[in-house]
Amino acid sequence: MLPPQRIAGRERRAFRWRTAIPWTTCVRVACCSRLRFMWFALVVLTVLCGALQMLGVVRQARSSKVLKLVSEQLVRMPAEMYRPVKHKDWENLWSVSAAIVEEPLDLQPFIQRKDESENPHSEEGRDQVLEDTRKKLSSSTKAAPPIEAIKLWLDQYFPNQPQRPAFPKRTPEIHKPPPSDDKTDKQTVKSLVDDTAMCHPKNHIVFLKTHKTASSTILNILYRYGESHNLTFALPLNMQSQLFYPAFFAAHFVEGVRTRSVEEFHILCNHMRFSSQEVRKVMPKDTFYFSILRNPVSMMESLFVYYKAIPAFRTVKSLEEFLIQAPENDTELDKRSAEVIAAVERDFPLILISEYFDESLVLLKHALCWSLDDVSSFRLNSRSERSRRPLSAEIAEWVKEWNSLDWRLYQHFNATFWKRIDSTLGRAKLQQEVELLSAKRRKLEKMCLQEGGAVDPAQVQDSSLKPFQYGAAVIQGYNLRLGLSNATRQLCHRLITPELQYTSALYTKQFPHLADVRAVAANKFAASRSTAMHRAVKHYFDLTYQYK
Repeated sequence: MLPPQRIAGRERRAFRWRTAIPWTTCVRVACCSRLRFMWFALVVLTVLCGALQMLGVVRQARSSKVLKLVSEQLVRMPAEMYRPVKHKDWENLWSVSAAIVEEPLDLQPFIQRKDESENPHSEEGRDQVLEDTRKKLSSSTKAAPPIEAIKLWLDQYFPNQPQRPAFPKRTPEIHKPPPSDDKTDKQTVKSLVDDTAMCHPKNHIVFLKTHKTASSTILNILYRYGESHNLTFALPLNMQSQLFYPAFFAAHFVEGVRTRSVEEFHILCNHMRFSSQEVRKVMPKDTFYFSILRNPVSMMESLFVYYKAIPAFRTVKSLEEFLIQAPENDTELDKRSAEVIAAVERDFPLILISEYFDESLVLLKHALCWSLDDVSSFRLNSRSERSRRPLSAEIAEWVKEWNSLDWRLYQHFNATFWKRIDSTLGRAKLQQEVELLSAKRRKLEKMCLQEGGAVDPAQVQDSSLKPFQYGAAVIQGYNLRLGLSNATRQLCHRLITPELQYTSALYTKQFPHLADVRAVAANKFAASRSTAMHRAVKHYFDLTYQYK
């Protein structure tokens, strides 16, 4: 019979178990309470701690196993290192997984020292060591010892060991052009081929676009190259076509400079008045600078026709009448021309010549390390023959006197242009590449153009491809052939896209959100202008009807 106290204790414990909340209820309360996220975090941390502990145990066991294997290798190394190695087995020593297979050899010459004091073994134990070594080496296959230990041992006992053969790197074969009769051409062609094989295409470029010098064609080449290689252009602010010419260039004239929305600019090529310090704020340090010049005589005739509406030419009827107003003589012309030439050479390592346009493209191709396909192009912003007027020899001399500084610049850089060709390409190599470039142009004309060449603006069928007309000049355009594939049509379309349309397309591609804002603003302006014009016309007719 149990005492009453123990009976009462049992009854209390039984009551507690009967009235206890089941475990499902506890889980439900824990999951639905306000502290459920803390419970979940504790459970996840507990599982992670357990997993980390298990990984630590596995890693420790694996490390112990590896150390045991290494110790066994080190114990076996002294006996194996005294085995001589034949010449055919030097290649196996460089592979850790290679197997060493040798027959038992007489090891006494390799174990004995010249000096008996250096031998760690006594005279009595030497025979026993030899027998033990022969037994260990009698097996047909043994694992190779660690490679670092082998190298140390080889350096100690075999100082004149053969080295691992070094295989030369494979270099691409360079197909040299056919030899020329001129020795200078041979040397320049060889150096050019070597340089071309080692050079890398330049992607940071500044082109100082000059007026009426075939610069629109150069611009199209740069536009196509940059677009095909996903480069970023330093385009004019507010979707303009020029960098606020004739004001001197400033860094904030470029879209994205003030807002810092562009990390890096690759190509700057729109019309600008050059300022070296401001340009270098926009372009990287490894930028390549170049420009193009034209004979001042032919350029003056082109400028007079194209810019006939400007105040300088508006009041005169002909170029001769304008040239009669001769400027004052410049007493320091020599000094000024030398300073200007030095400044241009300091900033522009390459100056192209418009009269030798194909030769200039070949030279540009090598300077930029591009291909002939990259510089293949059609003439853009070019006048028709009926708007050209040849100048007499007398008028040409007047132009040279009027533009004496420009004439000196042209003479100097025309000479340096051919010196550069002779020192890099050679005349024979230049002629070969000019012929290849002309053949590529003829092939593109046959593939892309409907009439096979340029047409007057009235004959351009696609209004989006009509060039901008200004002054008295008739700027020609192109028509694409019908039935072209998508890839061919895209290539041909880029080749004939005029400057203004291409600039606008690149602006829309680089700054789509800004282009949409500009388009909305332009539409609103056009609508308001149309409304104002409609009101003015209505007011005019009302007044006319009233007076009648």
